[in-house]
Amino acid sequence: MTFSDLAFGDLAFGDLSKLRRMACAASVFFLFASVDFSNAQETYGAAPPDIKTHLDLLVRAYPDWISSYDDEFLVLKNGKKFPISDHRTNKSFDELLETPDVDDMFFAPYPAGTKPQQPAKNADPGRVRFGPLFVAMYGDCTKNEVTRTLRTIDWLPQHRGGHVAITTVNGVDKALEAVSRELDQLAPDLIKYAMPSAGTYNCRTVAGSGVTSMHAYAAAIDLNTRYSDYWRWAPKKAAGPIWKNQIPIEIVRAFERNGFIWGGYWYHFDTMHFEYRPEFLPAALPAPSK
Repeated sequence: MTFSDLAFGDLAFGDLSKLRRMACAASVFFLFASVDFSNAQETYGAAPPDIKTHLDLLVRAYPDWISSYDDEFLVLKNGKKFPISDHRTNKSFDELLETPDVDDMFFAPYPAGTKPQQPAKNADPGRVRFGPLFVAMYGDCTKNEVTRTLRTIDWLPQHRGGHVAITTVNGVDKALEAVSRELDQLAPDLIKYAMPSAGTYNCRTVAGSGVTSMHAYAAAIDLNTRYSDYWRWAPKKAAGPIWKNQIPIEIVRAFERNGFIWGGYWYHFDTMHFEYRPEFLPAALPAPSK
């Protein structure tokens, strides 16, 4: 229907019935014309259908801290319980990041082993983190609890890559040492992407948000910024960030084999960033106990 379809020029003065029908049609037309459907907000918060599989992996990933789960709670070994769901299914994407529950962490599957490419809109697997769980494990950096767990390790020692400080909680230090050993064996032309490191421990929030960074738990590392791409650095496009990556897949796979996920798989990409999140990498976990 167009506005010309609603013209009243040929309407007889006494035809009130036709006038009413056309007035109603005009109201409906202008109502829908005023709505911008292109800006409709996606909603988040519903648990994935395979949430129990994810919770099983979460328990296996952090055996020193998580005891079990039931239909309502994730249970820590110290007896503390976290509700798995806050029963909200209408969160905006920003709310998903800022105020997630446990099951929100698994809103998007991590595509380990797949060819890196432009992700679907807002598909940021692992970028959503239930903060109280990570504080319970790694400590609160604002209270100097994280610094007590730090250990300095050699980074790519065969190539004099320097030193990095990383947490010993959950064996993250040993996992990163294993990554370093693998990267040290790569072809010389690949080493430049991995060194120098752009940082590990940093008591801060994620840029542009109030969310605690994985760097604040000393469980993440950034690689050489010279060869890195970050969505906030990218040219602004109306449709969203245009994905870009320079990090060789050999480096990504070395991290994944040792329990680290890659920010290059995110829609809000951060290709220099790797964080220890073995719950997204079943192949990197020990076999479940029987």
